[in-house]
Amino acid sequence: MTVFVIGGTGFIGSRLTRSLVKRGESVVCFDIKTDTADYSDLGDRADQVQVVKGDLTQYDDVMACMADAEPDRVINLSYFLGSHHAPHVATKLNVVGMDNCFEAARLLGVKRVVYASSLAVYGMQSHYGERPVTEEDHCYGRKQYAIHKIFNEWQAEDFMDKYDMSITGVRPANITGPDKLRGSVDHVQCLTRPARGEAVRFEYGDFMRLPLHVDDITEVFERVLMADDPKHPVYNSGGTTISMSDIADIVRSYLPDADISFDHETGGREQSGLFLMDNSKLVDEFGVQYRPYAERVLQIINDVRRDEGLEKIAG
Repeated sequence: MTVFVIGGTGFIGSRLTRSLVKRGESVVCFDIKTDTADYSDLGDRADQVQVVKGDLTQYDDVMACMADAEPDRVINLSYFLGSHHAPHVATKLNVVGMDNCFEAARLLGVKRVVYASSLAVYGMQSHYGERPVTEEDHCYGRKQYAIHKIFNEWQAEDFMDKYDMSITGVRPANITGPDKLRGSVDHVQCLTRPARGEAVRFEYGDFMRLPLHVDDITEVFERVLMADDPKHPVYNSGGTTISMSDIADIVRSYLPDADISFDHETGGREQSGLFLMDNSKLVDEFGVQYRPYAERVLQIINDVRRDEGLEKIAG
């Protein structure tokens, strides 16, 4: 089977590419940034990966590369994280780019398409009170990134209503990993900077997050992508509900001298984005199970220390 991975050299895409190859699939990575693509670690299986340069905002690029690939399945993991981008630039990639993906897949007869939505569609946790949201809840997101993701979910429904296509979205939580540099990164820096011996300071200790390791969301995308007939059009990823101060405590359990401080110990919970998410649909249908968050914290710390040439921390 051939899978066309848009954003295939990125944070999640590069991991998904490796995972798909290890299960025997052929992957075509479509990305505007190809200079850092290196899959030599796959050994003899590296020839199952083809990296092609293309711009998702340009329909001709998408159509030509997808047609050449003749994929059985397509997944779009290319988007601008955050809401600080120029509106014209962000809309071209996040909204028009998604439409380019869906339309090219439609014309080429690709029956299975998966895309990344986001927990950002829900907006603030305060809209829902102290309860986990479900996929059926109203989406209150109002920032640029949230609105784009909400529109993408509508686009997917529109394509499915009008054409014989199977399109599935996944709403990832706060994805974390040693190399995450964009989007919500406070929960990442609370791990990575102390791992390097650096001090780090945040505004609120009780600001809430919903972290999920990049390896876990990669597995989620793979399972949803390779499923022939998912039961639902969109799935919540879930994650670990935790405050920044509790993350700091976990880090200190491994690094007792970690210099992590806060301007205010209280006051952040009310200002937090979504941090309670029901992912029972994903768990029940795909059997997803996540490793304990504390184990993932240690994994990230040791990934960073390995890259820095520092001694590994024992669990």
